[in-house]
Amino acid sequence: MSVSQLLGLLRVHIHRGVNLAIRDLRSSDPYLIIRMGKQKLKTRVMKKNLNPVWDEDLTLSVIEPLPVKIEVYDRDLFSADDKMGDAEFDFTPFLEAVKMRFDDIPDNTIITTVKPTRTNCLAEESYVMWTDGTVVQNMVLRLRNVESGEIEIKLRWIDVPGSRRM
Repeated sequence: MSVSQLLGLLRVHIHRGVNLAIRDLRSSDPYLIIRMGKQKLKTRVMKKNLNPVWDEDLTLSVIEPLPVKIEVYDRDLFSADDKMGDAEFDFTPFLEAVKMRFDDIPDNTIITTVKPTRTNCLAEESYVMWTDGTVVQNMVLRLRNVESGEIEIKLRWIDVPGSRRM
């Protein structure tokens, strides 16, 4: 992949998990995998924690705005890791905001609102905002295919010199 194919970088701040499912005796050892196209990134494992605070940044190279998939697993030493749910989000509304040019707008201005739907895994409304001179979006994603759990993340766009403009 050359820089000329790249739109930019999507920095995904994995803040925390809330009320994750129990997969061991009384707890779980969760970690998170994020995928977009052929890219796959992973957080560290949080031992015995159903409300882990990862506070990690994972960065995806964006050539085209493919859906981003998140999977949460329980780390097991002697058997296959147990799935603890998944979520998916489309960051097209976020990218649309990135394409706009903002001059002289106040910090923490809401650019657009993304409402929860049957298809987007949002647990609540998510706001694309102008903060500290850049476009950011906080999301709370409800995990699917599991009895409980949410993941809190924040998106931030990083322009790459020489990348193709959107």
